Amino acid sequence: MNGPHDLGGQMGFGPVAPEKDEPCFHAEWEKRVLGMTLSSGAFGAWSIDESRHARENIPPADYLAASYYEIWTRALEVLLKRHGFVTDEEINTGHRQVEGTTPKRVLKAEMVPSVLAGGGPCDRPVETTPRFAAGDRVRTKNFNPTTHTRLPRYARAKSGRVEAIQGSYVFPDDNAHRKGENPQWLYTVVFDGSEIWGEGADPTLTVSIDAWESYLERA
Repeated sequence: MNGPHDLGGQMGFGPVAPEKDEPCFHAEWEKRVLGMTLSSGAFGAWSIDESRHARENIPPADYLAASYYEIWTRALEVLLKRHGFVTDEEINTGHRQVEGTTPKRVLKAEMVPSVLAGGGPCDRPVETTPRFAAGDRVRTKNFNPTTHTRLPRYARAKSGRVEAIQGSYVFPDDNAHRKGENPQWLYTVVFDGSEIWGEGADPTLTVSIDAWESYLERA
């Protein structure tokens, strides 16, 4: 979907200002939010793609006024309520009121190192052969869904070149909405800066994105 999370190429938000020697967390509560998000995700009730879409659906004014982990917190509340683990009253009071959904699994402290080390692989086999090859000229499709997509708004309807075939992976646009994993081939596509940013762009600049096969057509 198009929303406040998709800032590529938008003016008026000021320059990116990296913080020198930035810490992993700026406050103790951020550590807890990360822990709650990972442990709640281990319940097995939603996918990473559904969690991303929950963040994207935060109202723009609230999203842009929030810090990184505030966005995570608000999305986690949405997911926990959506899947029946908590109610609004329980969130407001901090106390359990009713019997909620039973998790499929619970992430215990002794399990954390191995679970984090294993990650969440999303590569999946497909029966088809890749439609495109390295070096092919392609063009991204132009669409503006209200649902989840991993094709950035700034890279739609743009011509580029396939640099590499990365393999076949879960298709997030479907997986976010419980339509199945429906894996597709994933490609790294490179665009000239002028194709993305237009006249006056740095001529030495290129932009690379990873694009699922259904995002692409031959140029």
